Amino acid sequence: MKRMCAFLAGVPIAGLLASCAGATSDAYVVENDPGSVEHVEGSDLGRVHLTTAAIRRLDIDTTVVRRTGKHLVVPDDALFVDPDGAWWVYTSPSRGVFVRHEVGLARQRDGQALLTSGPRPGTEVVTVGVPELYGIEAEVGH
Repeated sequence: MKRMCAFLAGVPIAGLLASCAGATSDAYVVENDPGSVEHVEGSDLGRVHLTTAAIRRLDIDTTVVRRTGKHLVVPDDALFVDPDGAWWVYTSPSRGVFVRHEVGLARQRDGQALLTSGPRPGTEVVTVGVPELYGIEAEVGH
């Protein structure tokens, strides 16, 4: 009898928890979304817009593209390769906005990537938070 009473007492609690699970999960996603993705007209790219809180949480950092001789130069940390084998960097045209830019990689040396093509010298590129930006753009986890 004691087992039956314990079981019956747990049934309403389990039902309440199950009925709240979806509502709590949906509210969490909406309230804590780190940003949004806007389609870049005429391309397959997305423009990632991060919230101020997300920029702070991800500790996003940037540097500028430099030119050395015939190559553009960025830190290795700015580079990433997509599943198709193309090399990219994220540019930051304005605070909290990030757009992928395809690059041609000549070689990597001493923590620097020498590029045959890419953003113009002086363009800001992301060096910290690159995988997170790609995840947001690809809507991983959404």
